[in-house]
Amino acid sequence: MSTPHAPDPVPTTPTVPPADGPSSPWRDLLALAKPNITLLVLITSAGGLWLAPGELGWAGLLATLVGTVLVVAAANTLNCYLERDSDRFMARTKNRPLPAGRMNARHALTLGLALAFVSIPLLTLAVNPVTGLLAALALVSYVWVYTPMKQHSPTALLVGAIPGAMPPLMGWTAVTGRIEWPGVVLFAIMFIWQLPHFIAISMYRRREYEKAGIVTLPTKRGQATARWHMIGWAAVLLPVSLLLVPLDVAGYVYAGVASALGLIFLWYAVDGLRAANQGKWARKVFLYSLIYVTVLFAALLVDAGPYRLT
Repeated sequence: MSTPHAPDPVPTTPTVPPADGPSSPWRDLLALAKPNITLLVLITSAGGLWLAPGELGWAGLLATLVGTVLVVAAANTLNCYLERDSDRFMARTKNRPLPAGRMNARHALTLGLALAFVSIPLLTLAVNPVTGLLAALALVSYVWVYTPMKQHSPTALLVGAIPGAMPPLMGWTAVTGRIEWPGVVLFAIMFIWQLPHFIAISMYRRREYEKAGIVTLPTKRGQATARWHMIGWAAVLLPVSLLLVPLDVAGYVYAGVASALGLIFLWYAVDGLRAANQGKWARKVFLYSLIYVTVLFAALLVDAGPYRLT
């Protein structure tokens, strides 16, 4: 095991970077919710809704989608509040409203808590208690476990993958009111997918994470260990993604697409063993992971089995 590289200490009063371009209060409020992440969550949640057997009226559908968006926005806003100091040291986060000094931290905290207090009851009462409980678990694990844990252990990655994988399962339970194997497999696909995805980010942005005081797998255990973890998770993702076929959620078209996508993902991961430029390779893996999850869910929705949202 390699000796961890000690991250640079985070000063208590870091310099506030200049904002990139004009901003507005409304744009800053939207930025707190991390719209790109929220959109991906909405898509995967809609996937669970579409695939689940049973009937869900328009009121239930709307409550599920709105509640999911609100709880994700709550989690992201509270995450921005808690990481407002460390965000100053990362290129992709330094111009968020809080580290850039464009918003009062108390306002973000109030907004995040308000969104949480609205979204959880909405999902519990307007959809069903199971979906509300899953949403609460995702919120708590992301904000109060994963976020502070990032400063201490790379195991935080496994904790953070739980809320990230919850939306398709929430979509499934919104229709069925039960946790069933197809929903669990959807959860497992998203859980496993996030691991090589975020390992790749932590490899090509390693210096930024170290300056922010965030402990990652490459920093704690070395690049070689991180590469093998990525290969292992990519290898596991392939057979898990195919479990939806014997469960009669998807057909052979999906099986073919999932197999091709999974093999390419695995090839990209293995290619890291010989890549001369590790940062460039890790960025390629990250970009492909986004293509993977988008195309996989598109194929799943097109080639769904007898399960339909009616």
